[in-house]
Amino acid sequence: MKKANSVKRSSAAKGSVAPKNVDQYLAGVPEPTRSILNKIRAAIRSAAPPEATEVISYGIPMFKYKGMLMGFAAFSNHCSLFPGSLSALKAFESELKDFQKAKGTIRFPVDKPPSAALVKRLVAIYVRKKSLIACHITCPPTSAMDLVSGISFGQTSTQFCA
Repeated sequence: MKKANSVKRSSAAKGSVAPKNVDQYLAGVPEPTRSILNKIRAAIRSAAPPEATEVISYGIPMFKYKGMLMGFAAFSNHCSLFPGSLSALKAFESELKDFQKAKGTIRFPVDKPPSAALVKRLVAIYVRKKSLIACHITCPPTSAMDLVSGISFGQTSTQFCA
């Protein structure tokens, strides 16, 4: 019996070479989706620490900071965000109620993207969580936000890691 050859498929633009960086990925995305993803990218970048890096991982743009911070991608009928923290999805459940969600994914139509403020808060939760893990700090949770980050938005991890 003859074996079928497997075909490797990329999540980049169909029929093209996989992008090597985020700019190449976005260049292959048609408007108006490209503009939306550039706004998402800017929101993530503005909330991420300076040492966060942009990479292409699994064929999509991702920011990394002590692990995956957040990814984003364009698909034929929607766009997606891939937050690095599943607990962030739970903490923002009410704000994400209008979006289709799956494990580790927030899907949205191009004409109804999440606000830059919401994207920044999702990034901030992940950064604070990673900072606390790095400092080996565990704080008793007092709110839904504290369950995710271990600290409230009014405090910074440096207050705990001096």
